[in-house]
Amino acid sequence: MALGARHSFGVPGESYLAALDAMHDTAGVFDFTLCRQEGGAAFMAAAYGKLTGQPGICFVTRGPGATNASIGVHTAMQDSVPMLLFIGQVGADMKDREAFQEIDYRAFFGTVAKWATEIPDVTRIPEYVARAWSVALSGRPGPVVVALPEDVLSAVSDIPPLRKPVAIPEPAPSQDAVAEIAARLEQAERPLIIAGGQGWNDDGRAALQRLAEASDVPVVTAFRFNDLMDNHSPHYAGEAGVGMHPTTQALIRASDAVLAINVRMGEMTTGAYELLDVPYPAQSLFHVHTSDGELGKVYVPDIAVHSGPNNFCTALAGVIRERSDSAWRSRARKGFEATLDAPAQPGPVDMVSIMAHLRDRLPDDAILTNGAGNFASWPGKFFLYGPDQRLLAPQSGAMGFGVPAAIAARVADPLRTVVCFAGDGDFQMTCQELGTAAQAGAQPIILILNNGVYGTIRMHQEAHFPERVSGTTLENPDFAALAASYGFHAETVQSTAEFEAAFERAMASQTGAVLDLQVAAEALTPGRTLSQIREAALRSAD
Repeated sequence: MALGARHSFGVPGESYLAALDAMHDTAGVFDFTLCRQEGGAAFMAAAYGKLTGQPGICFVTRGPGATNASIGVHTAMQDSVPMLLFIGQVGADMKDREAFQEIDYRAFFGTVAKWATEIPDVTRIPEYVARAWSVALSGRPGPVVVALPEDVLSAVSDIPPLRKPVAIPEPAPSQDAVAEIAARLEQAERPLIIAGGQGWNDDGRAALQRLAEASDVPVVTAFRFNDLMDNHSPHYAGEAGVGMHPTTQALIRASDAVLAINVRMGEMTTGAYELLDVPYPAQSLFHVHTSDGELGKVYVPDIAVHSGPNNFCTALAGVIRERSDSAWRSRARKGFEATLDAPAQPGPVDMVSIMAHLRDRLPDDAILTNGAGNFASWPGKFFLYGPDQRLLAPQSGAMGFGVPAAIAARVADPLRTVVCFAGDGDFQMTCQELGTAAQAGAQPIILILNNGVYGTIRMHQEAHFPERVSGTTLENPDFAALAASYGFHAETVQSTAEFEAAFERAMASQTGAVLDLQVAAEALTPGRTLSQIREAALRSAD
């Protein structure tokens, strides 16, 4: 079982609880009630960290609890999200005997977490908690795993608890670096900004937009960071991620100078490292990151700047001069706008129409979440995020993330509309967390795109091994009945025409809502049907 920050294990671990209470009262640590599954709880903590910038905290039991929660740790690491995972551990008198549920957590999480450690003595609990908090937030944020041995948890100490967490200032760029990048951008004919990563605040997002507008440079956001900039701005040019549109790929390839702000230059954002040559891109590369460990890790930049994104964008926006030629930026925007057009989808429910309605209907501060699968292209490619709207989605491509993330968002801000997009296979990874949502009074609206298949796997089967389908067909439950049993308002939407009224009922519901959208397996991607993918593969084989 997974527990929230202020719900104890039922043991006398008063020192660690006092230490965490100091963090909770000062920094707003995630606090939620009993969850149904450790992976779901870890997802909630990761989503909370992504939404708020403060560490989400999760407690799990040892052994199976820890391994189950590892999916959330991996997701937090790839998303650069601050998170603390506390795990039970066998006592010192049983270590290294392969005791019940014993795991060496330093070894198990060593390559997944930013730091994995174990508290050896009750008197050192405040010290370890303080360090874990600092590590999670400093440099490139990430998850920290702390093992809590049974004998340490049951001990009592009179060591004073922590009074407050450390305040870690964001690194700032030098004036020389800012001036040099400004000059190089002004000289470039086809400059491009790629922005992403964690650690942005409202001022930094606004500064990014001012920078783009002042310099007349198009902005592409990294994979699943669509919400960093107002997508309605004429300077926003799309997202570089999974299923990257050819127009976005062409834009990156055609650029002659790339300003990468807080981006770790991962596989999806760089088109499997092919849009920019490794290690020396054909484009001039100016890489800015809050962690010096990311600078030069994959690409050797022309200018490397160790700075947080907020300080850097504010500094550069203050000195950049407007470009005289806006044709490049204008072409980039028109190319992005063209990607929003997709043909009507075959089957009962047409997601092109659904997304058009949601773009007009959702509040200006709505939060969207999703897990992983082809369905994620709809919130990822066909929604325009305003300046106050947010996207919580896993860079790790973890199925099941969307439902716990939506619950965490409702816990963090109960007054905001939260809409989760989930595939039918994706939903069943963490659907039991509907119970957590009901228990915590944090019920979102969940849209299940139900096509009866594992869509992404089926897509690759048809593309590479046409007509050799294996293990991708799903026998699904009655999702509406399942959701209703958890106390949610629930409906099965059989046609596109039914959606608008059903969504209004979902918005009005006080219990949260689940809408089971009957989409067709044939509508496997927005641009190509299942049959088209198969036929193209067969022609290629011939």
